Amino acid sequence: MALTVKQIEHAKPRAKKYKLYDEHNLCLIVHPNGGKYFRFRYRRPGNGKQNWISLGTFPEVTLAIAREARDAARKLLSQGIDPSQDRKAQKLAQAVAAANDFKSVALDWLGKKRYSESKKKDITRNLEKRVFPSIGSFPISEIKPPQVFAVLKPVDDAGKYETAHQMLGWLGKIFRYGVATGRCPVDPTCDIRDALTARDPEVRAAIIDPKEAGRLLRLIDGYWGEPAVCDALKLSAGFFVRPGELRYCKWADIDLDAAEWRFVLSKRKPGKRKRELIVPLSRQAVEILRNRKAHTGESPYVFPGVKSPNRPISDGTINSALRILGIPGEAMCGQGFRAMGETLILEKLRVPKNIVELQLGHLVRDPNGNAYDRAAFLDDRRKMMQDWADLLDDLKAATHQ
Repeated sequence: MALTVKQIEHAKPRAKKYKLYDEHNLCLIVHPNGGKYFRFRYRRPGNGKQNWISLGTFPEVTLAIAREARDAARKLLSQGIDPSQDRKAQKLAQAVAAANDFKSVALDWLGKKRYSESKKKDITRNLEKRVFPSIGSFPISEIKPPQVFAVLKPVDDAGKYETAHQMLGWLGKIFRYGVATGRCPVDPTCDIRDALTARDPEVRAAIIDPKEAGRLLRLIDGYWGEPAVCDALKLSAGFFVRPGELRYCKWADIDLDAAEWRFVLSKRKPGKRKRELIVPLSRQAVEILRNRKAHTGESPYVFPGVKSPNRPISDGTINSALRILGIPGEAMCGQGFRAMGETLILEKLRVPKNIVELQLGHLVRDPNGNAYDRAAFLDDRRKMMQDWADLLDDLKAATHQ
């Protein structure tokens, strides 16, 4: 005989729990504490053992809803599926989906990156402010290009083109991490790169005035922080390589007797072969490096980090040191040493531009259109690097006058 809602409402608790039966093995169990629980009894497919499955509590789950759940369970049984096992599978799928939402994957990706703490905070702040509210709870596998573009469009419309492109880069890395870990099929950012407003050509802050350059060099000489950072600042000016190349400078790539540093350039176009750069070492650079060698111990890096000798200084170290010295960001940055070197060498030393471009690691071609090899004009570059080191000493001394 079928249960009625009135029977359920008037069912009073007893000293022991008891059952009120509905049709097709659905029942209501009334507990001594007054709780009323819907249960469905069935036999497991395959072994025929009796089992119970919970369908919820009354009145949160009404009699009608409990019957619908019972019928759904019976339908699964007719297909040879155990309702209890099916429920566990669904819970597991939900848990996996929850772990694979965009926010979870993004934080997982960020936790594996060896970024500086300041950079991680910057990325996290942008994600929490501009990305997570929109797509953070979405399964990363279901996010499409229009949804990603909808996140970036307000930033782009506000004229913050650099920020929009920077965010696009972070999102692309997160999605590609999702692809690599099997949590999403493709990177949807590939389809929206041309939808953003083109950013302005990159211009790095740099000191190119000789007098100001001399003042900067004197400040660097007086830097009171970590010796590795002080030497990195000095050689940033002396080498004018990219900051990342200086950070990852390894002793294995340096021959102090030959006064050379040889390494593979970090910046190249996709699909192009790797190119090596030879940096001739001035007398001043060799002296700094010999002194540095005595303090780095077993570290493979010329400029090891403070926390671990097996990692180089962080990517923000040079810029942070410049700020400590009182040099504002709009005046000078780590990348700016390249512009300073190029400008002053061309103006003061009158070195042919192709020689400077080669030392900057740029691809330079001869009159026949062939790219110069790594050793091209090496003697001229040796002289240039020594003259440049001597000029830096002169500029630094001039600040005392």
